[in-house]
Amino acid sequence: MRRRDLLGAPLAGAGLAALGAPKLSTYAAEQGVVDSVEVVRLADHAQQVEVLIAPGLGNNAYQMKVRGRNILWAPYASPAELKAKPAQGGNPLLAPWANRIDQDAFFANGKKYLLNPELRNFRRDQNGKPIHGLLLYSSAWELMQVRADEQGAECASRLEFFRYPDLMAQFPFAHTLWVSYRLSGGVLEVRTRIENHAREPMPLSLGYHTYYQVPDVPRDEWKVHVGARGHVVLSRELIPTGETRPVSLPDPVPLGAVQLDDVFTELVRDSAGRAELWVQGAKQKISVLFGPRFTVAVI
Repeated sequence: MRRRDLLGAPLAGAGLAALGAPKLSTYAAEQGVVDSVEVVRLADHAQQVEVLIAPGLGNNAYQMKVRGRNILWAPYASPAELKAKPAQGGNPLLAPWANRIDQDAFFANGKKYLLNPELRNFRRDQNGKPIHGLLLYSSAWELMQVRADEQGAECASRLEFFRYPDLMAQFPFAHTLWVSYRLSGGVLEVRTRIENHAREPMPLSLGYHTYYQVPDVPRDEWKVHVGARGHVVLSRELIPTGETRPVSLPDPVPLGAVQLDDVFTELVRDSAGRAELWVQGAKQKISVLFGPRFTVAVI
């Protein structure tokens, strides 16, 4: 597939997938360059949704515009800025562990595995705890597919973890990660698949650290609905103590009045077993739904 500079590419453009077509396609998928960084652009023209993904920067969907307004927050203005000075934003994948671990080690299958800080390939939080895994800004992702048809636009990437000694030194479980982004009917679906090549069971605690924003009012005016009954007690280093207490926050919570980095459980569910948490501005609202198998929310 040919590449082109995607900087400033209009949402209404047909894109590479539709070059030569007699009329504008509903969906487009194209591989190109933004500020010297390889980027994939998925577009749904009918719903006016555009998604930009940087495979070489953690395979992060760093921008998602709906009717011209970005609903994903990021502290950088371009992928080149992210590459030069990595910072969290967009929709980064946290793997092979999400959030914090309480020491430079983890336990699996009755064994203790030590992290090697000399490799300098994991981050620490403000209390010195290892946080958010090994792949946050990884360049090891391979773009395997970029395509669009009448049903949607999608791209797929893989990361062969077992090929990288510095990763295996920290997490010695041979595996492959597959992530696909599919845009259809105004909905962006992200699918994650793990293939364990090891002989032993592989511990896994991955997650996505999605940075949503509602751009119609400033952040301090947002309100958050925490659909949970249990509030996990954390230590001063933000590590769960094993205790919980009832949620005492107002509903909704004015975000300007609190600083949240909290863990909630006992999620309130509907008849289908789904739990809903949401953030709302003046008129815009983003809901996050948790299926029956997801029992903990971090806000």
